[in-house]
Formats: sequence, structure tokens, C-alpha cells
Amino acid sequence: MSKAEKLAAKLLTGRSDKNFSFDDLCYLIERAGFERRGGRGSHRVYAKQGVAEIINVQPRDGGQAKPYQVKQVRELLVKYRIEIV
Repeated sequence: MSKAEKLAAKLLTGRSDKNFSFDDLCYLIERAGFERRGGRGSHRVYAKQGVAEIINVQPRDGGQAKPYQVKQVRELLVKYRIEIV
């Protein structure tokens, strides 16, 4: 099982939202086909052709992703049935 597959499984279970690395979340977003569209400071903005919503994420202290943003990414992947490649 690849790193992306392991992280996708962790994301999709929804049990690790509070313990998800910001770098891992960004890695998954990019593996899902989203392109970075900018952002200032620690903010990162991602967009994808065919997806109406954008993804705006920033880390909390300690390099972890914010739990509500992990949930938003999961819901977006499920809503559009986006595969992690």
C-alpha cells in the first residue's frame, strides 16, 4: 500500500481529524489533482477543474492540520468522487 493510499484511508475514516499532519493533508490534496493557486503566509489555496469549491487550508501550531479543514477536504473528495492517485 502506497503512502497516498494509507493517508487517503486515514482521511476517509474520519477518526483522525485532530491528528492529521498539515503536510500530509496538502500532499493528499495535490495527489487528488488539485493545483495550488496561491495563498499568503501559511495559507494554501487549491483549485481543480470541474470542482466549484476551492480548498483553503492553513496549519495550526505544531504542524497539524485544522480538524474542520480535514473534514472539509474529506467531504469534498466524497462529494465529487475524487480518487487519490
